[in-house]
Amino acid sequence: MTELITSRNNPRIKTAAKLRERRGRREQQRIIIDGIREIGRALDAGVNILETFICESGLSEEGQSLERCLAESGCELVFVNQSVLEKIAFGDRFDGIVAIAEPPNSDLNSLAIHNQMLVAVLENVEKPGNVGAILRSADAAGVSAVIVTDAGTDLYNPNSIRASAGTIFSIPLLTCSCDEALAWLRQADFQIYATHVDAVVDYTKVNYCGHSAVVLGSEAEGLSSVWRGEGIIPISLPMRGIGDSLNVSVTAAILFYEAIRQRGDE
Repeated sequence: MTELITSRNNPRIKTAAKLRERRGRREQQRIIIDGIREIGRALDAGVNILETFICESGLSEEGQSLERCLAESGCELVFVNQSVLEKIAFGDRFDGIVAIAEPPNSDLNSLAIHNQMLVAVLENVEKPGNVGAILRSADAAGVSAVIVTDAGTDLYNPNSIRASAGTIFSIPLLTCSCDEALAWLRQADFQIYATHVDAVVDYTKVNYCGHSAVVLGSEAEGLSSVWRGEGIIPISLPMRGIGDSLNVSVTAAILFYEAIRQRGDE
């Protein structure tokens, strides 16, 4: 084992701790991943994990197994005590392990087009927890990719990673402007369904088979006028109470599973 780091003021620890903030992640071009499940899924997805901080006294058997996998991958293991790891870790979760990684490629042009794609587009969804929850539902429903436009949140915020249960690494997650996303969808001949609270077309009355894109906006602002153009079908979910909208992650899950119902065994 290498030397144990016991000082919370160690320069390496200070640098890693800055990744808890958006500014630090942007400046270092690194992300921080908490949790055995999340780190394991990132590793399985081929994310480039650069270093892992480990408190051996806090590791479960599952954590020890992950430690061996990380060592075999060539990732640098840095051993620390519990106090030091708590400075790096996000929130009050303590699994005995925290990883530092390069953010995955998010270029829209890297997305390969294949048959029967279902794509989700998120415009300015602000809360990291909502982004993570949508990604978790997208992974479960077999959505081909999630495109985030005019991002109002830091995609790899630790809250997004946690809320996604690590599925944020298993599904293509792309970023671009609204105009770029719309142009890409049209060029690839997608049928586009945009969620609007004032839409008169029920979400169950459209066809999600073939190349389809579901577009969702923020709860506060909804979708911009970009998503009211030619060839875009506005859809809505019935609201029979006093509320006028659902949480965006709930709406996304309903639409994804309606697509599954229609597509059957595709």
